[in-house]
Amino acid sequence: MKGNRDSSSSVRGVDEDLRFSGIRLSEEQSSYDKLSSPGNLVSCSSFPWKQLQHQLHQRAAAENRVRMWTFILIYILGLNIGQTTGRDNSTQMHYVKLTIDLSVIPNITDLLKDIVNLSSLKVENLTMTTTCKNVSDGSYFCTCQPGYRWSDQVCKSQSNCCDRNCTFLKRSSQKCVSDNAVTVSGSVTLEGEYGDCLKINTSSLFRDCNNKLIREMQEVYSTLRGFDSLTISKYRFGSIIADFEMFFAYKFRSEDLIQKTKNLSKGIRSSFILNTKGFVRLTMPPNPVHYNSQRDLNCSAEQDLGTKPVWQLKRDNETHDINSGTEAIVTTTNKLSNIRLSNISALWAGEYSCVYKQSEESEKSSYTILHKASSVMDVCLKPMIDIRADPSFPRCTEDSDSLRVKVRCEIERSSKHYSVIFNDDHDTSYSQEKGVFTVETFVFCNRSIIHPLNCSFTNRCNQTTSASVNINFIRGNDPFCEAEGDWEVTKVGFTAELKCQNKAGKRQRKCKHGRKLAGEWEPEVSECVNKDVFDIMHKAEIVDIGLGSVTENVASVFSRLQNVTNKTETINTFANLNTSVNVLFTLSQKPPPQHDQAVDDFLGSSSNLLDRSLNKSWETNADESKISLAERYLSSVEHLIHSTNITRGYGKKNVEVAARNCSEKSECINKVFNNTVDLEDEDPGSVKTAGFKELEKYLPNNFNKTYNPNSIVVSTTTERNHSDSVKVKISFQLLTQRPPNVEMICVSWDNKTRGWSNFKCEWLRRTGSEGTCVCEHLSSFAILMGKSPLKVPFINEITYVALSVSIISLIITLVIEIIVWTAVVKTNTLYLRHTAHINICLCLLVADCCFLASSKPHDLLPIWCKTFVVVKHFCYLSMFFWMLCLSSMLLHQTVFLFHNVSKKNYLRFAFFLGYICPLLIITITIINSKGFNEGWYYSKETCWLVYTAPFKGSIHTFILPVGIIVFFNVFSMVVVILKLLDFPKNKETTNEKDRKAAIIVLRSVVLLTPIFGVTWFLGFAVIILDLADGVTAYIANYAFTLLNGFQGFYILLTACLGDKMTREELLRRLKPRAPASINNSTTESTLKD
Repeated sequence: MKGNRDSSSSVRGVDEDLRFSGIRLSEEQSSYDKLSSPGNLVSCSSFPWKQLQHQLHQRAAAENRVRMWTFILIYILGLNIGQTTGRDNSTQMHYVKLTIDLSVIPNITDLLKDIVNLSSLKVENLTMTTTCKNVSDGSYFCTCQPGYRWSDQVCKSQSNCCDRNCTFLKRSSQKCVSDNAVTVSGSVTLEGEYGDCLKINTSSLFRDCNNKLIREMQEVYSTLRGFDSLTISKYRFGSIIADFEMFFAYKFRSEDLIQKTKNLSKGIRSSFILNTKGFVRLTMPPNPVHYNSQRDLNCSAEQDLGTKPVWQLKRDNETHDINSGTEAIVTTTNKLSNIRLSNISALWAGEYSCVYKQSEESEKSSYTILHKASSVMDVCLKPMIDIRADPSFPRCTEDSDSLRVKVRCEIERSSKHYSVIFNDDHDTSYSQEKGVFTVETFVFCNRSIIHPLNCSFTNRCNQTTSASVNINFIRGNDPFCEAEGDWEVTKVGFTAELKCQNKAGKRQRKCKHGRKLAGEWEPEVSECVNKDVFDIMHKAEIVDIGLGSVTENVASVFSRLQNVTNKTETINTFANLNTSVNVLFTLSQKPPPQHDQAVDDFLGSSSNLLDRSLNKSWETNADESKISLAERYLSSVEHLIHSTNITRGYGKKNVEVAARNCSEKSECINKVFNNTVDLEDEDPGSVKTAGFKELEKYLPNNFNKTYNPNSIVVSTTTERNHSDSVKVKISFQLLTQRPPNVEMICVSWDNKTRGWSNFKCEWLRRTGSEGTCVCEHLSSFAILMGKSPLKVPFINEITYVALSVSIISLIITLVIEIIVWTAVVKTNTLYLRHTAHINICLCLLVADCCFLASSKPHDLLPIWCKTFVVVKHFCYLSMFFWMLCLSSMLLHQTVFLFHNVSKKNYLRFAFFLGYICPLLIITITIINSKGFNEGWYYSKETCWLVYTAPFKGSIHTFILPVGIIVFFNVFSMVVVILKLLDFPKNKETTNEKDRKAAIIVLRSVVLLTPIFGVTWFLGFAVIILDLADGVTAYIANYAFTLLNGFQGFYILLTACLGDKMTREELLRRLKPRAPASINNSTTESTLKD
């Protein structure tokens, strides 16, 4: 009969011990009315043991089954039988240990049933639980009866006692417990009067407080069927918390435990947390379990606990909830829950728990009850084998028929035992050290077929894993690469491999054909990955197999990834970056992150990967047929942003996300990194825009020959499927200012072609913002800028021809001026006019020659380029200043008919204006442009002045003076034309006047335009109009080139051959001389004319 100590009985000459349990002593409340007050308890000593012993002796003698009985009962007086203050019966379990003759065993239970039922106590369910017998070596072999098992305490202390049989080295009082036994452990949080329970456990105050709490708890819980014991193990702070454990020999209804706990919680003002073992049964597959096998785990509850169970797996000191996933399927009914594991691996080894939770939080009562069953699953593992031959490439010589080669098979260190076989030979001996198995063998050089060397590992479940390595000989004149550092001798055409030290992965280096039939090493390719990054990759792959909540697993991976990528110096290799991007790619295929912190970690890690310090890590010579690292990054992050429930903006260093919920026909504008996206669509719902800095540098550029990215990458997605009428207007902030005449195109990323595409995208430069694009679809967008300015077709050829003609014409003009000088320079006015013509022609001639000489800047030395720029700058300015002198003189003569200017004074003014002023302008320009620095004063790309923006650049020291002079010349020409039209009135008809006026205007314009440089006004159109604007700019360029390129030719026609005196004198000089008489008559005739 059970108390805190066992009662026992012994018989002389016996060879069998029996232990009885399940004796339930109960008494009606009416028998204990006098003991109902607190503190009056019935002890086990009240049980009539002597009467029971006497009756046992009489019954045994009557049946003549044993000659003599010695029946000694030892019981415990320390544990009292509690009672409730209600009408329920108090119960107490007692255990009896009998030492009897073997012949009595079959009938002992029947003998006891009639004897122990006394008038004062009622004994129920008397059952034999354990039989023990003495074996030859003095130990005791004990067996649990059907329906009974060894307790968890015995199983933990002696692993061989987890089945029904157990061997003890000495006589023991351990007994089997019922398969239906229930253990309740937990804690109670107390209030008020139990402060003394926290005092020293040897003090009287502690004892009184402890006894009081035990008595109050026993009064309630002892009324549950099968109550055995209640023990308080310790008290701790946090209010006053008592940890306790109760044992029940039989199951009872969970509703009764709830009701008793609620009653007790009200009575002592406390809250309970209880854990039960026995209400739930867990059925596991037999251990060990085969690797990669499929198994079922069942959790059953005999009672309806009113809740669904939670499956948990404890492994490596971590506890994971088990849910349905790719490797686990959880199905639950009212009283039964099942897990089907489809691909069992090391991840599924550990302690499984099935937990039903019942709880209530209210002012009247507070409790949490966890009904739990646990069991361990042991899995037979398969090792990952790294096999290598040493040397990897044996060198066969003429003197060597065989070579000794070491085969090394390395597996991860493990406590698991494997049976190892090398080369399919069970008798091969090998050495083992720290997970490395090594064997030496011979390979023969003269054999044409060399079989691979292999090793096989067999686990406890007789599952075998093998690995092999080929032997590649270096024979005779076979080329090879010499050993270099860590790299051993390697045959040409093969790749040497080394295991990374303290990292995951391997290093590779290929040996290729070099010069003189020798091998040559290629650069090393490292696939070494930091263990932290590798572990995160592994965690990302298993987030949805069923271990833990997918949402929490994803959040955990993103949190770890951000922590690792925050230290960019630890991931600054392509292998680490590639693995980190693979984490994003893997998680993009899983359920998306939902919590704000998880989203923040995801965007933070995505931003870290784009840090500028990792620029070189993005570079790789990857196979073009494979998706590039940047492509995988973009598609992964874009997919995650689209699928994640983002409702607000997130700003990171290199990634920024804006979100807006757009209703039908409402304004829908997002802004990231000062790039604005305006979406027009029919009810798009949630619109998310993401900006990625630095990513434009890494994405493959199929426009690479002509265009480079000039903006960040901006991605836009919508919640709902967009219609065909979607319109996206993006205002990009350009990375660099667009130079003149450089075209930009708007592009979107095309996943099919894996490149940029300008399909349904248009660049809107004329809107006032040069970075504005309009596209008719959703994607990731960017703007590309041309590498060089647009070219006007055939403009160079036209220029070369025009300048060549102009140079020849100018030379002819100067020769004519020399020929006719004495004949035509009759007055001061003519002298001054022809002087200006000659200087204009000289300046234009030198400038055109320098222009042709510098037409191919890339072929010139920098000093020549600088020289040509200065000469052109000076000569063109001098030409215009001499044109200014000419126009001002003409204007003066036209307005002031009777006012003459001194030739000497005019020449001084003209030479100062024509040469000194340009020289001053150039000098000041060079000083302000930091000397002759390239990019400030001149451009080596054009060998001409620099234009950066309106009113910025050295070109304006040429444009502004020329503009002023041309404007003044046009004004002078208009005044001259008006004076010519102001002729006296006569009898001519109106038509004749109009005809003469038109002729005068046309003749004046034709004659004065070239010499006044009026056509250079088109230069302003060339500057203002950008070639990216279209046809108008091209027309302006052609017109400017044709009119100004042939300027020397036009001057020859108008200023030289168009002048009557010059023409007549030239003709006179060119006519052949006649005889004297003829000459005299001709002269007379000419004079008469």
